[in-house]
Amino acid sequence: MDEMKLPFYAKSTLILLGLYILTLIIFYGQSIIIPFVFAIILTILLSPVKEFFERRKLPSLLAIALTVLCAILIVSLIFYFIASQLAQFSEALPLFKQKLFQLLVEFQSWLEATFKITSAKQVTYLKQAGNNFFQNGGAMVGTALSALTGVLVIFAILPVYVFVLLLYKPLFVNFFIQVFENDGSKPVSSNKVADILSSIKLVIHSYLVGLLIEASIIAVLNSVGLLILGIDYAILLGVLGAILNVIPYVGGLIAITLPVIIAFATKDGLVYPLAVIGVYLLIQFIDNNIIVPKVVASKVKINAVISILAVLIGGALCGVSGMFLSIPGVAILKVIFDKIDSLRPWGNLLGDELPEQKGRKFN
Repeated sequence: MDEMKLPFYAKSTLILLGLYILTLIIFYGQSIIIPFVFAIILTILLSPVKEFFERRKLPSLLAIALTVLCAILIVSLIFYFIASQLAQFSEALPLFKQKLFQLLVEFQSWLEATFKITSAKQVTYLKQAGNNFFQNGGAMVGTALSALTGVLVIFAILPVYVFVLLLYKPLFVNFFIQVFENDGSKPVSSNKVADILSSIKLVIHSYLVGLLIEASIIAVLNSVGLLILGIDYAILLGVLGAILNVIPYVGGLIAITLPVIIAFATKDGLVYPLAVIGVYLLIQFIDNNIIVPKVVASKVKINAVISILAVLIGGALCGVSGMFLSIPGVAILKVIFDKIDSLRPWGNLLGDELPEQKGRKFN
């Protein structure tokens, strides 16, 4: 049977309708979808570990169990390190409160001298702001507790997801091969489906390993820079900055805020906060121009426009989790588009390679 060809406007309408339905599914089902997607990514990352244990003649179930236990141990050690650093940070909270109160008094005096706003008016404005905050405080606390509960549920269920995905991975791979091979409209050969799945695995694995290497380098650079400046809790701030930096485009800006506040609260004058900003901007320059192109971007060929749009859309749909998952998601789409002839123009659109202009030139 000949394939029915639709005009461009009909195809565009169907594509937009499909994207709208997909967006609704992601938005309303994110509590189920996001943990499962994270589990898929972790499964891809941990597959070489499982294969390592299997090459040592261990049974499949034991190899999977050891793989999951190793992942849990590594994550637990990271959280233990951060928690121990935060415990030290909490011991200095009274000093921070005293310093911040002193800075607040100086700021009030500056406002009164510069803008002629008396201390009484400033107190009135603060009371109004405080009343508005406490009126909405219940909803904010409820939202925060709900988000914390969601994070705990994700961490509790992730090991189970990863275990069953590692166990039944051949079943899922065979399912995709059979579905596309037996597609009546335009079947895809089993070799091509296997090639697509292998390419997706390679891209995601390389991207995640690149992110881990980048985060480690940034953590060292942040910590060394803050130690040179003599900022308190330099290692904690450096590690937190590296973790935030994993979020594309947004995390690096957020990571600067906390060390600047610490420098402002613990050091005299503006020299140290400005020095922290300068150090972090230098590290961001090194990261964006040397580390990311060599370590991360070489694994995922996506242009900057698509990357920024993907991060913004992911953040609007699923918050921070959506921001993190947006780049791997687009990378998967690009692999699929590049491997299927009819979708190759979309793959080119997502990529960062500029086409050679032949004949007419468009300005």
